[in-house]
Amino acid sequence: MTLSFVPSKVFFTKGVGIHREELHSFELALRDAGIEKCNLVTVSSIFPPNAKKLTRAQGIKELSPGQITFCVMSKISSNEPKRLLAASVGCALPTDKDHYGYLSEHHAYGQNAEVAGDYAEDLAAGMLASTLGIELDEDLGWDEKKEIYKISDKIVRTTNLTQSAVVKGDGKYTTVVAVCVLVP
Repeated sequence: MTLSFVPSKVFFTKGVGIHREELHSFELALRDAGIEKCNLVTVSSIFPPNAKKLTRAQGIKELSPGQITFCVMSKISSNEPKRLLAASVGCALPTDKDHYGYLSEHHAYGQNAEVAGDYAEDLAAGMLASTLGIELDEDLGWDEKKEIYKISDKIVRTTNLTQSAVVKGDGKYTTVVAVCVLVP
């Protein structure tokens, strides 16, 4: 007997949590993202073929308390005062919806949301491009790569979801998460 599990829907969400305990700040970030009630299992980077993208509100309605939920998650935390945190999930989808796409996770200290988001998006697009036979000079900037992807007509779109925050100086931990939730 073969068990096959290919999610048919996905949604993106993000959150921030602040607490004196690091684990509790993570829980609060998941709560802010609306996915704290699930048993999250992180997986690698494949966006399922033909998966329907739901809004956050639609996706959360699909979840049940205690449900084992697969996701691609980026998270980072710190209690260092004034530390800039960013967590991002990038997404690259092929023109052919029957082909899988890519998700990437990136987290960093000292990057704002735009820089971290562009980086995550570039990672996902690069992985997809390599599977589609699009050869690129890795030293090109993200804007130059985007133009090549558009010209190739093989990658329909790239995007990212990024959460950033600055740690306050009160000794509490700040955790940021960005998540793509895979819904069966």
